[in-house]
Amino acid sequence: MSYLLRSLLVLALAASGSWAPAQTRPPKKPAAPAAAVPVEAPPSSRCNEDDAGLSRMGRDMNTLETGSGDPRSELQALVGKTLSRSKGVGALRAYSEAARQDLLDAQAQSGPSASLNISTTGVRLSTGSSYTATGGQYAATLSAGMPLWDAGRVAKLSEWRKELATVAEQGQRSSEEQLALTVVSLALDRSRYVLQGQVYTQYVRKMACLVDALEIITKADRGRASELVQAQKSLQQADMSLEQTLSALRQTEVRLKRLVGEPLPPSIGMTPALSLMPDLEQMQSDILMGPDIAQVEAQARSQRSLAEAVIAGQRPSVNLTGSMAAALRPTASGDVRTTDIGAGVSITIPILQPGAQAQASAAMQRYRATVLQKDDAVEAKRYRLLEMHELGTSTLDRARRIVEILRNSDRVRASTLQQWQQLGRRSLFDVMAAESDYYSMRVAHVNAMFDAQQVVALIWSMGRGVVTPLR
Repeated sequence: MSYLLRSLLVLALAASGSWAPAQTRPPKKPAAPAAAVPVEAPPSSRCNEDDAGLSRMGRDMNTLETGSGDPRSELQALVGKTLSRSKGVGALRAYSEAARQDLLDAQAQSGPSASLNISTTGVRLSTGSSYTATGGQYAATLSAGMPLWDAGRVAKLSEWRKELATVAEQGQRSSEEQLALTVVSLALDRSRYVLQGQVYTQYVRKMACLVDALEIITKADRGRASELVQAQKSLQQADMSLEQTLSALRQTEVRLKRLVGEPLPPSIGMTPALSLMPDLEQMQSDILMGPDIAQVEAQARSQRSLAEAVIAGQRPSVNLTGSMAAALRPTASGDVRTTDIGAGVSITIPILQPGAQAQASAAMQRYRATVLQKDDAVEAKRYRLLEMHELGTSTLDRARRIVEILRNSDRVRASTLQQWQQLGRRSLFDVMAAESDYYSMRVAHVNAMFDAQQVVALIWSMGRGVVTPLR
């Protein structure tokens, strides 16, 4: 009787397509007892469907579909959409443009300047108690000036503004790079959960088909109820893992929609460009090309120029000046028109400037502070690169090892199923344990591959940018 029940279960699983038993000699047909056991036909039609086992869960699995295009171009498109619609990047562009306008303003200070002053005044002239005249006094003054020598103060201020414009530009680049890394990371997480969902979907399908087959067997042999309960438990655990994966997928898509917009394109597949560890020496030299390092270097240069401008402002300066004044004044004999024209050179020599030395010292200390900050940022980034490179290498090695373990796990489940089918040396609990181990290793392989891709993306973002390998 036990052999017949086991054969019926094998036939049900084979008809469902959920297990493909190894090619073995067909067992001998049992004798007459086969006709004595009333057994219903296995529900193979439902298990043969692609979404078998999921109809009882009532889920829409369209979210687990992946795109068929080039993953690199799809990632580039996601990054492009994000940068074009990001308000934060737009604000940084405005700040960068403002810094460029400040630079133009600083550069213009070395050129000539002129101003026109017009005034009108009511006048009443009198001598003692005698009234002389009354009327309006009108004056116009045109003054012009131009710095001839200022110890390089204007030039240093222009350099300071130029470096501040570079700081703003590199800050914009750094923000764009961080945003691109975030989008790539979210897209990889989305693909990770999609592939995990596909694995758990297959696991749920197999457990559901097994439960259906055991329900038939249990009707004929109540002693197999414990196996049915274990199979139902495994189905519930697989379904819970699937639901958790789908929930994580939905959360990731919400974060991705905020950056990319709606609707989202299908998830991308594996990206070979991010599956190769970049050369460590090349990446160490590329660190200095990163926008964040370029930003702190520009900050250091700007503080140096500002310190030099402060020192130059405490030295003598020479300016070219000129003026022309015209006035119309009332007098006792009538209105008189006067014109004054003058031009010359003015020299300003600071004699007493309280706090000037402290001001210059403070500017130099700020410059030294930014230099130390730059050196610290470079050093921290280099050690971070070494850490990430070791992590990525280890993760790729873990993925390769999991592939070998996965092959052995597949052999174990095939052998376990064969021994249970033919020899009765394994229980159905062993079969379900082997299936659980196999699908767990498949999920572990998916995680290892996407962990490695995210580490590689982070390494590229520390240098020339995460979009570089995608091009």
